[in-house]
Amino acid sequence: MPQLLIVSLRAGPGATAAAVSPTLLAIDTATDVCSVALARADSITELAEAVGQKHSERILPMVNALLQETGLQLGDCDAIAFGSGPGAFTGLRIACGIAQGLAFGAGKPVLAIGNLAALAWAANAAAPGSRRILAAIDARMQEAYWAVYSIERGVLTELAAPALASADELLDIANRFEPDLVAGNALRVFPGLADRLGRAQAADVSASARSIAILAADRFAEGGAMPAALAVPVYVRDRVALTIDERRTAAAAAAGPG
Repeated sequence: MPQLLIVSLRAGPGATAAAVSPTLLAIDTATDVCSVALARADSITELAEAVGQKHSERILPMVNALLQETGLQLGDCDAIAFGSGPGAFTGLRIACGIAQGLAFGAGKPVLAIGNLAALAWAANAAAPGSRRILAAIDARMQEAYWAVYSIERGVLTELAAPALASADELLDIANRFEPDLVAGNALRVFPGLADRLGRAQAADVSASARSIAILAADRFAEGGAMPAALAVPVYVRDRVALTIDERRTAAAAAAGPG
């Protein structure tokens, strides 16, 4: 069952008048937790549910439930925001496609918000003294998606764009950027990484529609909304699988002549 969370934006680190003025619907399907949030006035209402691989089945019913809970219609929103990645490939495509479809139907613009930025924001909310955050999440294939952000006076700034790294490379990155906090499930995925980092850590903090909505409100106030047709996911890793023809070619080469 979805978990309902209602929070005040005034309690968050970025609760400015500009940040809370639009009414925004935000969705995130980048992980096995599907979440939707609606930001308006000085509050955010969020629904979250662990769905495994059933994002496509659950996301629209959750959007409908959220709108009913808040007494709003899609047309009341100023824009539709989504977690644009990096993250699970299928999840990112679902989030982008659903956001585009809702935006086209309601005649609204779209806001694409990076999941690592949303993770950094959530980590800062959990540990407000953290001004520089290394966000790192599992990318499979013994790698992590990572990025570095600073948060000063409620303003998030990207210091290093999302990229891929191994566990050893994450250690070098941490030494180079000297973050106050390392956040994300990469701390749990890579054995021994947490012990080797020697920095404040938040392994259980994750991005969600709530933090995406907060960042989207700031982006909207800055004029960062775009037409739905221009929205695209941010994969970072362009390919993780071979095509059928490539697999056949590789199998034939491995078998040798004859």
